[in-house]
Amino acid sequence: MNKRTVIYILGWVLLIEGLAMQTGTLIGLWYKEASYVYFLFIGLALILCGGIIVLIKPKRFQMERKDGFAATAMSWVVLSAAGALPLWMSGSIPSYIDAFFESVSGFTTTGATILQDIEALDKCMLFWRSMSHFLGGMGVIVFLLALIPKLGGNSGINLMKAESTGPEVDKTMPKLRNYAIVLYAIYCGLTVIETIMLMCGGMYFFDAVTTAMSTAGTGGFSSYNKSMGYFNSYYLQGVVSVFMMLFGVNFYVYILILTKKIKSIFKIEEVWYYLGFIAFATAVIAFNIYNIYHNAFDSFHQSFFYVSSIMSSTGFAIDNTDKWPELSKAVICVVTCIGACAGSTGGGFKVSRVLILLKEVRKEFRFIIHPRTVQTVKVNGKKVSHEVARNVSVYLIVYIVIILVSTALIALNGFDFTTNLTSVLATFNNTGPGFSIVGSAGNYSSFSIFSKIVFIFNMLAGRLELYPLLLIFMPTAWRKN
Repeated sequence: MNKRTVIYILGWVLLIEGLAMQTGTLIGLWYKEASYVYFLFIGLALILCGGIIVLIKPKRFQMERKDGFAATAMSWVVLSAAGALPLWMSGSIPSYIDAFFESVSGFTTTGATILQDIEALDKCMLFWRSMSHFLGGMGVIVFLLALIPKLGGNSGINLMKAESTGPEVDKTMPKLRNYAIVLYAIYCGLTVIETIMLMCGGMYFFDAVTTAMSTAGTGGFSSYNKSMGYFNSYYLQGVVSVFMMLFGVNFYVYILILTKKIKSIFKIEEVWYYLGFIAFATAVIAFNIYNIYHNAFDSFHQSFFYVSSIMSSTGFAIDNTDKWPELSKAVICVVTCIGACAGSTGGGFKVSRVLILLKEVRKEFRFIIHPRTVQTVKVNGKKVSHEVARNVSVYLIVYIVIILVSTALIALNGFDFTTNLTSVLATFNNTGPGFSIVGSAGNYSSFSIFSKIVFIFNMLAGRLELYPLLLIFMPTAWRKN
């Protein structure tokens, strides 16, 4: 492994995070909060450390695939560990493990929280929580690719593979840096549009910005204990519903729109499956919860908001879903696992993998009926290679094993099965809320330190799509190339 290059990447991560922390400094100064000093001095320390590391450039700047995976995984660990410092040192979260949990939840855009009274935090702390979603949504490595010209070429592709969501990254990407810049431009553009629309609905600027950043990163951290339920407005909740759904779409769709290749969008099967899953789940839940809300519009509004929130892995809520019928809860659990599209800011197993698996199952049934016929699987009109199909199958196995093992470990707390299972599903799929103790009206504060460490692993593994994080635990990966 090219350790020097990995350290060089980590230097840039610290440098960028230190600069990002100065937004917390500005917010603290604006609202005259003494806690701004923690962002100021911790941020400056990160800038200094990162700057020194970056100045010592590696002699051989080349990254193999395992180097890219290790650099990405370590970047997210370092990013989260440093991001927890203002929360911990300010006393906002007295325990470092709890602060680390909150920070990991923020950067991985999970949105699970250990805070029992969110509104007690200073504005600068609340802003930093939402900022962590925004930084983690598109990915810190994608940001580095847009920022550092030297990371182009094969090294950049290996980094992109490690952080990109979905079963495959296009190997024919020319000018990778330009591609990363376009992705971030779209990301920021949609965030600005949502902020403006929320302000048009009467939301204050601070709330509009933090809500938009949390939506963009599909994270779900709110400045209020009632989440989006604090804003008793169909318009505001409707805007967030739509944007949660939009940020769960593959960003390549928006690139096609910008390049006026509208017809190509209709050929992307994953997007249609994604929208189809949302429509079906919304209809089922709306019908199932009608007896609770006694109004067709309210039932649809509640259903669409929560399905959009969970499918995109955002995790915003407007009501206590623990009172919903069991069928609705079951649908939510399924939607939690499916997740958003590949190439989006959302989490979960990903619609693209579900699509490939469904087509593989259909192929096997056809083979049983017609054993002499050559069966192929196509997605978007292109044949799915054996390598991609095998990768998806292996990913499913590891995915299930981690859920089973994690659920067994969390059960040591002695909580009910619903809490144990949904807390694992919610953290591993980067969704945030589950049911029972970790429902939309609950939090993760009552879990043991050991359980929180398991959740931290799950959140990082889910955001990095398993392999990069698992790789750093393998001794052979750290040997020299």
